[in-house]
Amino acid sequence: MAKNIVGVDISSGGIRAVEVRDAAGARPTVVRYESIPLPEGAVLRGEVVEVATVVTALRQLWSTGGFSSKDVVLGIGNHRVLARDLTVPKMSMDRIRESLPFQVQDLLPVPVDAALLDFYPISEGQSDQGPVVNGLLVAAVKESVDTNVRAVELAGLNPIDVDLIPFALCRVLLRGSSRRGLVAIIDVGSNTSTVVVARDGVPEFVRIISAGGRDLTDAIRSEGMLTTDQAEATKLSLGLSTVGVPVAQQPIVEVIYKVAGELLNSIRNTLTYFVGAHDQQPITQIILTGGGAKLRGFGQALQDGTHIPIVIADPFGLVAVDRRVASRTASGTSDAACVALGLALGSAA
Repeated sequence: MAKNIVGVDISSGGIRAVEVRDAAGARPTVVRYESIPLPEGAVLRGEVVEVATVVTALRQLWSTGGFSSKDVVLGIGNHRVLARDLTVPKMSMDRIRESLPFQVQDLLPVPVDAALLDFYPISEGQSDQGPVVNGLLVAAVKESVDTNVRAVELAGLNPIDVDLIPFALCRVLLRGSSRRGLVAIIDVGSNTSTVVVARDGVPEFVRIISAGGRDLTDAIRSEGMLTTDQAEATKLSLGLSTVGVPVAQQPIVEVIYKVAGELLNSIRNTLTYFVGAHDQQPITQIILTGGGAKLRGFGQALQDGTHIPIVIADPFGLVAVDRRVASRTASGTSDAACVALGLALGSAA
């Protein structure tokens, strides 16, 4: 009988963990979900900074969450992760991975020996030199991954895999009928926003934008000389709105539009680039997720700017949820648990 696996998502906002039973089955079941906040500065842009703080939080998370397994899958997906198109001669996956350091140095912002490399195959083709495999090169700065793994190990957990967060998002959000066609997933996180385009459920394009909801909070805090909590509350209260806003808050509204507008433009330009570089086939829908996407009016503004229909993600609508944790995975928390759920589901791959 397969072990239960726990997906663990460590971010600046906190740690979320989802335990899944029968991850390889037709209807995987979420049997436990728990989250815990982290103090500011313990994790920056997905990288553990204060190891001892994160270790303590993980131990507390396991204690309060009652997880039955210590086997975990970690996610990576910050600004120090790169995913780019790569075509290689057709050979076994072991040989492809062995050859990567000799092929990709020009694509990397760091020396090869400072990066962790992997290859995600998408399709096969033919070149003048013979059969080829088209796919995505995935590269991460080794130091940032090693620190996160070390924190998990010090907490007494067993990291069995490290997975790319964009792949985890596809795994959980592109199930059943949502797999069909050319679909973009936009995950607006705290410090980064992830853009994934998948064809019939298979990721073909990944970009990680170094901007998210926290950037907007910080800009409001600076403009209004507020605390972080006050700035966050103001952001959620105002959203992308100009109706009924007091004159005293107009400067904050302008900041919201400026910062949110820059992120929206980055997302739109990224999607435009993909369509232009991939046979001009249109994207049929955008699945929107992430805490930063909850900004009032953000989804409508993205739809207006891209002219692509927006669907709000429902991660737990496509898996079974044990009745003991059903209340924990209501709509208010599902976005937060999306990445952790996708990581746990990936253990079956």
